[in-house]
This record gives sequence, structure tokens and C-alpha cells, in this order.
Amino acid sequence: MSPHVTTSSVANGNVSAATARAAARGAETAPGPRPTTFAKSLNTALADALAADPAVVLFGEDIGTLGGVFRVTDGLTARFGETRCFDTPLAESGIVGMAIGMAMNGMRPVVEMQFDAFAYPALEQIFSHVAKMHNRTRGAVKMPMVIRVPYAGGIGGVEHHCDSSESYYAHTPGLKVFTPATVADAYRMLREAIDSDDPVLFMEPKKLYWSKESLDLDVLRSEYDAGEAAATEGRAAVARSGTDATLIAYGPSVPTALAAAAAAAEEGRSIEVIDVRSIVPFDDETVCASVRKTGRAVVVAETPGFASVASEIVARVQERCFHSLAAPVLRVTGFDVPFPAPKLEHHFLPSVDRILDAVDELQWED
Repeated sequence: MSPHVTTSSVANGNVSAATARAAARGAETAPGPRPTTFAKSLNTALADALAADPAVVLFGEDIGTLGGVFRVTDGLTARFGETRCFDTPLAESGIVGMAIGMAMNGMRPVVEMQFDAFAYPALEQIFSHVAKMHNRTRGAVKMPMVIRVPYAGGIGGVEHHCDSSESYYAHTPGLKVFTPATVADAYRMLREAIDSDDPVLFMEPKKLYWSKESLDLDVLRSEYDAGEAAATEGRAAVARSGTDATLIAYGPSVPTALAAAAAAAEEGRSIEVIDVRSIVPFDDETVCASVRKTGRAVVVAETPGFASVASEIVARVQERCFHSLAAPVLRVTGFDVPFPAPKLEHHFLPSVDRILDAVDELQWED
């Protein structure tokens, strides 16, 4: 209710009941947090990290003046200068190699691989040096760097623009692998990645860049800076509670899993959805607690299924929850073929129907 229209003034007849109701409706629809996009949340996290620590520096292909292909770094060069956010030549191996030298000398570089498959020329640097430097030097040299990788499908891109490459990095000891699926996690997890003394592959689902949530970034920033925001590293999140089966997803597959759970609810099934968030380190505790509760599980991921992160999750759940399972753990993934042409993309990516078909196979009792 408006501060100028009180219950006592209504009771005393000073204003009409219609006016009071209108004031109440105005209070109920008072402006709340404005919708913020996933990309804006990342941009804010990068800006706050640059402002908080002079050792943080951003660089990559077209991230300076242009603000990146997806505009995630938009405005940061203008605000912080060309020594803090700058463009590089088209040479991913050189980008990561330079970041290694910076990290070894006390800086905190954050580099962008323009597209997932564009990062492959840098794999030798990542596998041989980024992942191994700390161990190779018996802890004497830390590697506080973040490699941002826009990944996965959903944007109608061609083959070198829509890979799901998380399995390569997750398989490599010495690397952390994060992949947020919400606007809030985009901010929190990127700040945590930059603050980490270990190298982080920060996998950003491209199709989520323009997704929106009503989120007060100022509150999230103040909570993070005060150390009050919930830590996300190594912690999965229960994105939807349920009792009949568990869908385990991460990154771009989380919205699809949530849509499938909503569709299953219309059929009378209560499906829990776990957002993995941190692939490495992996939260066995939260995932297994859900599966032990429901007794059934399906892992959803866009990557091809063979030798994938989805395979590893299935193995971990099967080993740890065997006696609680009412059915084998199933997978819904991309197919074991190169990423298809844009017109065929919807056949390749996990869909609500494919997920529901897997749920139907979980040996339900009649």
C-alpha cells in the first residue's frame, strides 16, 4: 500500500476503497530487480574483478574495442584501458602461452577463446603447462588463470562454433572446470574462478548468453565482496526438487532438463533436477544424495556420449548408489558424430522428448 494511503485513513473514510485498492496494487507491482542477461552478469563479474585486483588482466581475439563476439567484454577497454583489456592476434597457442608467463609472475590473466573449437591450437599449452606447472614445481609456482570458453550448441552455428569440449579438460588432472547455467551463477562462479590460485576452464554455454533472470546484481556483488555469497566451487545445486527420479545436467542442458521435469509433472511424475555447476571438482555428495532419494537417474549432456563427462557421472553414480538404484543410470547426450549443420542441430541436441523417453525406461512399476 502507498505510504500516503494507510489502513486508518481508509477506515476513517478519508479515501475511497477503490483508491486504496489501486494503491495496494501499485505496491504489489512496485519495481523489483530488473532482468539481467547471462552475458551482462559475466561482464559485471569481469569488471568487478578488474576493479578489485590490479593483477587481473583480460585479453583475447576481438575482446577489446569490439567487446568480444558475444559482447561479454563490452565497455571494459574503455573503462579500464588497453593495458587491462586488450586484443590479441589470432593465435590461441600464443594467447595461452602469454597467459602462462603472466600467471607465473604474479598476475591473474583471464583469456577468451572466441569459440570452443578455436581453442584446440592451445591444447598443448593447456595440457602440458597450464595443468602441470603447479605439480611440476612441487607447489612453488601457482597458475592463477582463467580460460573462458564459449561452448555447446543452440545458436545455429557451424561445426567449429558449437563443440562441447568439456570432456577434454575434465580428463586432464590439474584443471578445474566450471560451467554455470544461471545468471546468478555466471557472476559468482566467474568471480570464484578469477580468485582461484588454480587454472580454471570456464565453460560458458553460448545459447544462455541472452537468457534473463530478475536479479539484483548490486546485491550479488555486495554479498560476494563481503564473503556472504554461497560458494559454488565444487558444489552442485538442486535446481528443482522431486521424489521419483533425478535428472543430472550441467551448463546448456540444465534448462532442457528443467523443461523435461515440468513436462513430467503434468504426467504425474516428480522429477528432481541437479545442476552440476562444477564438473571438476565434482560434487558426489549432492548428486548421490538425490539419486539415493529417488532411486532413478538420467544424465543429460550435449556432448557426444562416448568417453564423456556424462559417462563419468554415470560411473560415479552407479558405483556409489548401486544398492539404492531401482534401474540402471541412463544417458541422454549428443550423438557420436561431428556437430551437424544448423538445420540438423535440433536432432543432435538432447530434447525434452528424448529425456522423457529415457525417464520412461527407468523400470517403473505398473
